[in-house]
Amino acid sequence: MVAPESTPAPDSDRSPPDDSDSASAAAPALVADSQRFLRAVRTPDDRGPALDTVRNRIADASPDELDALAPDERIAFWLNVYNAATGAALLADPDRFEELRRLFGEPIVTVAGTELSLDQIEHGILRGSQWKYGLGYVPNPFPSAFVRRHRVADPDARVHFALNCGAASCPAVAAYDATDVDDQLDRAAGSYLRSETVVEEGTARVPRLLLWYRGDFGGRSGIRALLREHDAIDPDAVSRIRYREYDWSLALDAFRTEEEGR
Repeated sequence: MVAPESTPAPDSDRSPPDDSDSASAAAPALVADSQRFLRAVRTPDDRGPALDTVRNRIADASPDELDALAPDERIAFWLNVYNAATGAALLADPDRFEELRRLFGEPIVTVAGTELSLDQIEHGILRGSQWKYGLGYVPNPFPSAFVRRHRVADPDARVHFALNCGAASCPAVAAYDATDVDDQLDRAAGSYLRSETVVEEGTARVPRLLLWYRGDFGGRSGIRALLREHDAIDPDAVSRIRYREYDWSLALDAFRTEEEGR
């Protein structure tokens, strides 16, 4: 006998819930949590329980939720996590800055149950498994399983103008949003390059980040094109490019407003 149309089908005949759908639905919330993480570090009144709460949510996220991040969500999430984790660590113990190798290489934040270092986030996830000292030309052949699974598929060199390790020469920190991350990165690149480039007698002294990661920027010609694109140099007035020394003195709370980045 055929059941009336109003009778629900037996549970055994229903399709099971799709875990990928629930993970996709959670992806925007994960990006929002990364922004809250950064806000809790930035705002003295939010440090403490609020910081612990959002840090725990990110630690307890599932790997499937990270998988579900769209490309722009992935970049925004990891930029915020990097900057928030760095700020939280240095505000809690500024002496950690005296040992930079340990600061970059030791676990500093837990994401989806995995402890990660700043190097893993920057060079593994955001740069797509590049060797830290390879100038942007040498991939890391042995990334961790977590990095292989969650790294950015199409790395964007502009992330170098968004990451802040606490040094005075680092770019300022902003909260990145998946809906606007491309424009935000463009503003961050332009603001940093214009403020950190000095032109004297035909020589442009440019940020050392461009030297350290020149392969990411397309080599010498790519660097010149980037500087021209962001009006950091007048190509007719510059014949030589030199790289400025990096100021490694500690500078906390280097936050940039959107108005400053325009």
